[in-house]
Amino acid sequence: MKKIYLAACAAMMALTVNAENVENEINSTSEAQASENYDAENGVVTIGSDRMFQIESKDGKFSFKPYLMIQSTANFHYYDDEGLDKAYNQDNVANSGFAMPYAVLGFTGKAFSNITYNLSINAAASGANILQQAWFDVKVSDGFAVKVGKFKTPFTSAYLTTLGETLMPCVPTSLTATTIMPYSLNAVCPKIGTGFDMGVMIHGKMSKQWGYELGLFNGTGAGSNSATKTFSDDWHIPSLLYAGRIAWTPFGTMPRTQGNAKMLNENKLEVAISGSVNVESESESTNDTRMGFEVSYLHNRWYFSGEAYWMNVGFTERQKIDETYDFIGGYVQAGYFVAPQWQLAARYDFMDRNGSSKDGVLNMPAVGCNYFIKNSGLKLSAMYQYIGRTGHETQLDRDNDDLGVAKHSAVVMLQYTF
Repeated sequence: MKKIYLAACAAMMALTVNAENVENEINSTSEAQASENYDAENGVVTIGSDRMFQIESKDGKFSFKPYLMIQSTANFHYYDDEGLDKAYNQDNVANSGFAMPYAVLGFTGKAFSNITYNLSINAAASGANILQQAWFDVKVSDGFAVKVGKFKTPFTSAYLTTLGETLMPCVPTSLTATTIMPYSLNAVCPKIGTGFDMGVMIHGKMSKQWGYELGLFNGTGAGSNSATKTFSDDWHIPSLLYAGRIAWTPFGTMPRTQGNAKMLNENKLEVAISGSVNVESESESTNDTRMGFEVSYLHNRWYFSGEAYWMNVGFTERQKIDETYDFIGGYVQAGYFVAPQWQLAARYDFMDRNGSSKDGVLNMPAVGCNYFIKNSGLKLSAMYQYIGRTGHETQLDRDNDDLGVAKHSAVVMLQYTF
């Protein structure tokens, strides 16, 4: 009986020690490298390793992970009197009410251990935008992989962040607002941001701290899934978007999130430069060159990021216009979890929308907050943005600079992800 008692005590002690070791391992992993347990390649939501619903083979070579993201917003936009015709009863309040920017259903996974894939449909979109993403990625080695299909172009962390984990419901206006060209050229008004596109890209890690992305895209954006491009008459190369990005990540891969209640013990830094040339864009009338510099830092409950970008618009020879136009923009933003489920956010965004040939810039400060409803997949977000104008030479330039952009904007968003 004594022997049985001693054996039981020894077993209990062994179990206790083992449990403590396991707990220490879990705590150490969660505190040091929690982001490595999350998959964000789909670009929409992060999928945790503890996810209940996914299919995976025993050897880990095959996996299938469905996901869902629905965003419903309440919007209020107030526009200045400039550009409004009161004779036609145009109101200062417009583009307000309820909207559903995204209703994404997709699946992602792995096949044959070296191929990842993703397909997502945005039922809230129309036309070619319904196919939000469709790609497969073949990994030859850590330093070389080939990605083919429709996916995010390698430019600006604001777009490369997963759609469901941005700091605010709306990305910086400096990336989405159309530029203002001279009045006779208003048919040409490119945006600085490039977003989703059709193409092929090689990418990989040159070392543990350096990564690269080099791609060829149609340059037509997410609104087209067809091959519509031609050959450049000026440069005698295919009229495509040539894009690249190099990133330095000294503390490991930067998670593609600007706020995740499950990642409050991270220390990640990313510094990147990117550039692209869109040959014969804007109905074959311009060659658009873009350059960008970005810094992102995730430290425990803090998130910081800042970007600066430049775009040069030059006309093709057939347009018989010698002038070129330069536009700059950028933003700095910060977020902080004041509680495990509450994140406060602030952003300053600016844009030289009318180009360097005219004085004046747009100042666009914004504040916001996010509430992550525990164990539900729900996120409640709100933001307010103000558009200010400064430095314009004439009142007419000042009035024209914010046409089509709301002076006061407020957005409340309820999001569900699975």
